[in-house]
Amino acid sequence: MTSPAAQQFWNELRLTTQSRIGLGRAGNALPTTRVLEFAAAHAAARDAVHIPLDVEATVAAVTAVGIGTPAVVASQADGRSEYLRRPDKGRLPADLDAVPRGNSDIGVVLADGLSPRALTEHGPGLLTALVDVLGERYSLAPPVIATQARVALGDHIGARMGVRTLLVLIGERPGLSVASSLGIYLTHLPMPGRTDADRNCISNVHPPEGLGYAAAARVVAGLVDGARRLGRSGVDLKDTSRADELGPGPRAIS
Repeated sequence: MTSPAAQQFWNELRLTTQSRIGLGRAGNALPTTRVLEFAAAHAAARDAVHIPLDVEATVAAVTAVGIGTPAVVASQADGRSEYLRRPDKGRLPADLDAVPRGNSDIGVVLADGLSPRALTEHGPGLLTALVDVLGERYSLAPPVIATQARVALGDHIGARMGVRTLLVLIGERPGLSVASSLGIYLTHLPMPGRTDADRNCISNVHPPEGLGYAAAARVVAGLVDGARRLGRSGVDLKDTSRADELGPGPRAIS
């Protein structure tokens, strides 16, 4: 049996992490409470993957942000089952006729990805934060909602939109600690054929435990500015959003 002092130690340490630590034991097994918590987390992760996006509600929430009524597109994956079995189909558009052409600075795609729940819970809030940070300096295209979508689907959408920089807000793969986390993928000059080396990613957007909307938007703004100066995104582009907070680095001794 765990001593009261040991139990207090683990209780305090668990407040600092979402990892499953200090679970204790009942005989040769985990306590029943911990087993039930694990089963509930596993069920939540499975539901996050399989329950489809409520497109109508998402369109309403995104429209309320105020940068236009979103177009809705789908990948070539026919339903959730094929989406999970055929990632290649999730990267290709079924039809982009609904996406208006233009020449805005920035386009935003809100994609269900592997957690439609994450897009439902965090997509509109994150989009609002992005508009607040980017809207005064850059022109923003009307957003696009993409279903059964992988990240690379955004390359086709961004090329159709004619934007210089594309942001894909996509539901990340659920884990046993977090089932509703969003990732942001930034691609400068999007076009079919781009690879992951051409993108920058900000992950774990799921306040209050994960990265907050405003903090994520500040990182995105720094990357957008850097991509425009550099002329590209990806491995050569680094996040400098915290440079002012951290101060100057050590000086070389000559």
